[in-house]
Amino acid sequence: MKIVVIQGPNLNMLGVRAQNVYGPMKLEQIHANMESFAKQNGLEIEFFQSNLEGEIVDRVQECLGDADGIVINPAAYTHTSIAIRDAIEAVSIPTVEVHITNVARREEFRQKSMVSAVCAGTIVGFGPFSYHLGLIALNQILSEVKAMKESQAQQQAQQG
Repeated sequence: MKIVVIQGPNLNMLGVRAQNVYGPMKLEQIHANMESFAKQNGLEIEFFQSNLEGEIVDRVQECLGDADGIVINPAAYTHTSIAIRDAIEAVSIPTVEVHITNVARREEFRQKSMVSAVCAGTIVGFGPFSYHLGLIALNQILSEVKAMKESQAQQQAQQG
């Protein structure tokens, strides 16, 4: 199973930007931890980061037929991007939204997510570990989807 991790604007600045808010861990370290989990669980994982909304929309759309699931942190676009929301909804691939901080405890404008409603779930507030939890959740969702498809195929074979 292939999972694509999509990172939004300024996440390339983790470890440098506002360490009192986002912590000292760099994006490369987060990705290395996710890659380790993926290998242990037989998952293929790919990483993408962009500061540009259209590139994020394009990458979500490219997942159609190429990926089984998406872990996404749209960052600032979480609160503004109907385009990213619509792309996630259009591809209809299990998607988990993650955020390093607990957005419910932040500024009012950060408390509304445009993408949450089209995601399987949202994980917030666990620092860089949010990504690990998101990957665990997505792995479970994909395992359940696979099991359901196998069960349906068996039922059809028995009926046919």
